[in-house]
Amino acid sequence: MGISGKTRVCAIIGDPVEHSLSPVMHNAAFKELGLNLVYVAFTVTTKELKDAILGARRLGLRGLNVTMPHKNAVMNYLDEVDATAKAIGAVNTILSNQGKLIGYNTDGNGAMIALQENGVYPEEKKLVLLGAGGAAKAIAYHAAQDVAELVILNRTPEKAKKLADVLRKSFGNKVKGGTLSSTVLKDELETADILVNATSVGMHPDVNSSPVPSSLLRIDLCVMDIIYNPLETRLIADAKSVGSKVVSGLEMLIYQGAVAFEIWTNCPAPVEVMRNAALNELEKQGVRH
Repeated sequence: MGISGKTRVCAIIGDPVEHSLSPVMHNAAFKELGLNLVYVAFTVTTKELKDAILGARRLGLRGLNVTMPHKNAVMNYLDEVDATAKAIGAVNTILSNQGKLIGYNTDGNGAMIALQENGVYPEEKKLVLLGAGGAAKAIAYHAAQDVAELVILNRTPEKAKKLADVLRKSFGNKVKGGTLSSTVLKDELETADILVNATSVGMHPDVNSSPVPSSLLRIDLCVMDIIYNPLETRLIADAKSVGSKVVSGLEMLIYQGAVAFEIWTNCPAPVEVMRNAALNELEKQGVRH
């Protein structure tokens, strides 16, 4: 569908945004469903954030994705924040609806859907989560609702324990935090069903690093890495080599995008179209498979 006077705009804001896969994913999805929407990327610095949200409001943008470093601060400029995003303390998706800007967080939901769509069901399982940053918080909040046990490990253990303390208030003693060390990892992974890496270890250009020694991986442990550059991280490659079920970071990216798409359009997201568009763009960017 061509751009016309009735075309509505969605966008991603952040700094940087030049390599975002969201424009190609969403524009492919809009085209597939014949929706009169277009998706663009805007570089917005921290000092420009307030003005950018005011501009989105004044210009009548349909929706926004929000990436680093604005996921927390953007909450100050919205009319409403849904309960999940409020609990996580971060917004990555905004809907403009009848003059109101409403904030959501689709990261954790996207991660859980990615697991389920790849045949991994967290219910009554033990999940070990590496990291305690923004994405880890979102994943932890959603995982805690389903799993039998959630263990959050971080190199700075105070952050993991603080996050666990917050989650325990809502979900009970099945959540704990600790140090991301080889000793603790060994102990926790022995009885774990699912491992999720939400740290930056293994991300380009540090492609030969892994947060988990390969000796701790096993065939009956599902391994998910939220990094998608490279598409196959060292952790994922090591997990494949021992026969583990693996879920790549691209899956979480696609499904969090699909949830955002559905918030803006009220239409089921064409997930395969979004996946193919993302893979083609990664190939153009020279991302290692």
